[in-house]
Amino acid sequence: MINLVTLGKAAKAAARQLALLEAPRKNEALYAIAEALEQCGEEWLEQNALDLAEAEAAGMRPAMLDRLRLTPERIAGIAAGVREAAALPDPVGEITKDTTRPNGLHIQRVRVPLGVIAIIYEARPNVTVDAAALCFKAGNACILRGGKEAIRSNRCAVRLMRAALAKAGLPEDAICLVEDTSRESAQELMHLNDYVDVLIPRGGAGLIRAVTREASVPVIRTGEGVCHIYVDKAADLEMGANILYNAKCSRPSVCNAVECVILHKSIAEPFLNLAMPLLAEKNVELRGDAKIQNIFGTQVKEATEADWDTEYGDYILAVRTVESLDEAIDFIHLHGTGHSESIITADADAAERFLNAVDAAAVYVNASTRFTDGGEFGLGAEIGISTQKLHARGPMGLEELTSWKYVVRGNGQVR
Repeated sequence: MINLVTLGKAAKAAARQLALLEAPRKNEALYAIAEALEQCGEEWLEQNALDLAEAEAAGMRPAMLDRLRLTPERIAGIAAGVREAAALPDPVGEITKDTTRPNGLHIQRVRVPLGVIAIIYEARPNVTVDAAALCFKAGNACILRGGKEAIRSNRCAVRLMRAALAKAGLPEDAICLVEDTSRESAQELMHLNDYVDVLIPRGGAGLIRAVTREASVPVIRTGEGVCHIYVDKAADLEMGANILYNAKCSRPSVCNAVECVILHKSIAEPFLNLAMPLLAEKNVELRGDAKIQNIFGTQVKEATEADWDTEYGDYILAVRTVESLDEAIDFIHLHGTGHSESIITADADAAERFLNAVDAAAVYVNASTRFTDGGEFGLGAEIGISTQKLHARGPMGLEELTSWKYVVRGNGQVR
């Protein structure tokens, strides 16, 4: 088995070549990757079925099995995403600042690739392709380290992508896979300082916190999503119920799904009378505070303090009542993860206060948190949702996978 130092050296060498590659060559390779994934879709599905069977036997939750599962439709969507990445403008070489100083120095700030991007992620084979395609389009090599639950799916996808690169005459080491899914391989990757320029973790809160705490390479924190919807006293309750249903139930395993609904006390009962029948269609379990329990009794389980900080990734929803908008904002400040927060209200002043006071990568008025997505924001695909404040925040598209350098031209100036 190739050790990580060898893998890192190969990726670093490939990154140097990619940094000089012109957009048409990169796009040609991406179209070849999309075609390979579609042509060999049956093979990919067969390997995914083996992963699914093993994961199900091990007791993986249905919501997580959904993340792991590939279908012909999902493969078509993944391939379409690769083609969309190819169609996006190439950020590399873009001049973002251009000035001439009084001494005659001509200074330009130019976008350049980050270099080698490592991604540690869990049981989502689509991430394998999405991350590789976006890194490649932005001129970066990538080292992918997925979870053991998807190892067969990931091996197949990476093999197909590397073969497409080789066929296009490009370095296949632009896309590398760590096939050892042990904890030790993740630890080693977190400390591969000589070869990894940035590490992006994608997965649950435990993974993200562990990587952020332990890594010595630079980390962009992504994905931890304890998202809230606050239903204001001035809300359109029917609209709010539909938004909540979408935000919780359309795909509960993803990081932009809502985990807690906060209700102004004056509308708590009529709102839940509208929302609960919708949520019941997906058997959503409600965990509420004392006020909600007093109203709805055994229809709602008692919430513990831990529920206010839990990213369920499942059909479970915490329900909290508040006295005011300010109390809702304070609650989000204490329990949010800086991902996505939404207010449902017809009060323009309340909406503006929420937008200005809530500190998150994306804040919404009268819309579902499920829109926090690179495609939905017009960025094409994304490599993750950054919840930090340095370099990148929110959906990370191609621009966020670049840095810049200053190019300075003179004619003999000295200082």
